[in-house]
Parts: sequence; C-alpha cells; structure tokens
Amino acid sequence: MDLSFTEEQTLLRDSVAAYLGDRYGFDARRAAIASPTGWRPEVWKAFAEELGILGASFPEEMGGLGGGPIETMVVMEEFGRALVVEPYLGTVVIGGGFLKRAGTDRARALVEDIIAGQATFAFACHEHEARYNLARVATTAKKSGSGYEISGRKAVVIGAPWASHLIVTARTAGSQSETAGVSLFLVDKAARGVSTRDYPTVDGRRASEIVFENVTVGADALIGPADGAWPLIQQVTDEAIAALCAEACGVLRKLHEGTVEYTRGRKQFGQPISAFQVLQHRMVDMFIQVEQSVSMSFMAHIHLSDSADERAKAVSAAKVQIGRACKFVGQNAIQLHGGMGMTDEMAIGHYFKRATLIEGEFGSVDHHLARYESLSLDKVA
Repeated sequence: MDLSFTEEQTLLRDSVAAYLGDRYGFDARRAAIASPTGWRPEVWKAFAEELGILGASFPEEMGGLGGGPIETMVVMEEFGRALVVEPYLGTVVIGGGFLKRAGTDRARALVEDIIAGQATFAFACHEHEARYNLARVATTAKKSGSGYEISGRKAVVIGAPWASHLIVTARTAGSQSETAGVSLFLVDKAARGVSTRDYPTVDGRRASEIVFENVTVGADALIGPADGAWPLIQQVTDEAIAALCAEACGVLRKLHEGTVEYTRGRKQFGQPISAFQVLQHRMVDMFIQVEQSVSMSFMAHIHLSDSADERAKAVSAAKVQIGRACKFVGQNAIQLHGGMGMTDEMAIGHYFKRATLIEGEFGSVDHHLARYESLSLDKVA
C-alpha cells in the first residue's frame, strides 16, 4: 500500500510547518498559555485567512478545500510538533464533524463561520462518574413548546472558555446508560442558564465545568435524530480520536528528537552521554515506539470510512499503541533529561505533559483494549 502523501497534502504540511516554525515558537506559546485568555485569537484568525486550514477537511460545496481525514492528520501532527493549544480539534474535527452531517441551514451557516475563523466549538460530553462511557448521560433535554429545555452538568469541557458554541449530549429518552435516547444539541454558550467555571489544564489548555439550568433551545438546535444521536456521536468521536493520535505522533517525534539532541550535548566522564550504549538502546526503543505510532495513526485514518465496527476497531487499536507510546517515550525522555526535564523553562516538560494527557483523553489504554476485545468477540459470535 502506498502511504506517501499527495503533492497537495505535502504542500499543506509544509505550509503549516513553516507558519508554526515562524510564529509558534516555544517562548511565544509559553507566554500565550500564561496569559489571562490562554490562547491567541490572532493565530486562529491566521489559520483561517493566511493558511486556510480551518476549511481543509470540509467539502467544497460547504466552502472548504475538499480534503478529508488525511488532511486532518497532516494538520494535527504538525500541531502536535508545535504544541498548538488553539481549539482545532474541538472546533473543526468535532464541531465541524457534527455540523457537516446535520443537514440544516443553520449548521451549514455555522460551518462557513468555522472556515472563516468566526466560530469556535467545544464538545460537552463528559459527566462526573461516567468515566469514558459517553452514553452515561444524566443531562436531560425535555420538550418545551416547539423546542427543548436542557438541564444538567458537564465536566472537563476542553476549550469551552474559548468557545462561542457548545455541542451538548443530553438524554431525551431511556435510562441513564442506554445508548438509545441520547440526543445532540447545539447551544450558544452565551445562552441564558449556561454557567461555567473555567480553569487551566496541566498541558496548557483551558477547560470548564458547565451547568445548564433550564436552558431553552429551539427545534433547530437538534443535531441528528431525537433519541438517536448515538451512531453519529460514535462516528465523530472516532474521528476525534484518530486526529488526537496524529497530534500525539507530532508530540512523540519532538520528545524523541529533543532527547537525542540533549544527550549529544550533555557530557559525563568527558564524553556525550549519547555515546553510552545503554542510552543508545533506550533511544532506539523510543524511536521504534514513535514509528509504530505513526503507522497506527495512518491506519486509523484510512479506516475512518469503513463500517462502524471496523472503524472503531482500527481507532481503538491505534489509541492503545499511542497511549503506550506516550507513556514509554514521555517517561524515558524525562529520565534521560534528568530532573531539569520537568522544569517549566524546558520544552521537553511541556511535551511530556501533553503526552500524558493524550494517553487518557477519549479513553485510556485499558478502555480501548476492552472496546477492541468487545468488537472482536461480537464479530466472532
């Protein structure tokens, strides 16, 4: 199988890499995440107007560039290399993933706003005590006139402090953990009844705890069928996990490259520590984990257009490899740097923190191993 990029995909990668190399250096990022806002809206604007990458994965009839999962993979891997905090995953991959399948005029208009850099999204899907089970939804949406009234709480909503809109899972029927009865709603974050508690995450992003108190939305806020949004949630979440794996590959490459560079310059007993065979073996093991992760990420993106079960198996297999690699490569990078690897002044510590959170984001290694096993057993049965 030919896994090389097309000329257009290579150009996209080079353009993103060049921009981030010029405008997204470590010191600039560090200053941005320490600022009151935690991000740079001017960078987001540049993504839309200078690079056009906010529309790279949208179809041309929606104003996009006609790309797909591979274009998303290319962008996310470069974002991982630069530790980009701007909400591309939440807005373009997740928000755009839902909206481009909604089929409503409002959704199409919001896709245009995303491409233009005028709308940002956060996915409010996690709840306390739900672990990684997105079907465990206690938030309710009850019919109210021609629309709905949403009440409940969402936890660790990544990117919510920067979002103009929220995509919210809510139960319209069924018991708390049933997949049937889960619906999906588009909510303006400034709507009456929405309150947030914002906070920084350990990897430099921002998140919110969100309370919905009798939030009224119209019938056009419903994304997908009432009571039947679960298949769509699974599909878009799998796309998000695949994109997260691509970001992880960029992070892992930088962890490995940074470690090799450091060991070449750090001397002990009159020679660089990179000359010690035992450390060379360790860095080769790190390199193998990085390359395996890149291959699994590519595999996951290729299978996104397959049947639901095959897509889910490919994505979970990739997330298992990426999760293990994030732990192995991250911990070894810090060990080979010594205590200074965890200082805020060194980039390697920031990459380690991001790798650590990716390891558990949208499901841990154990969660995805169990998911893969369940899908494999169902197929055998």
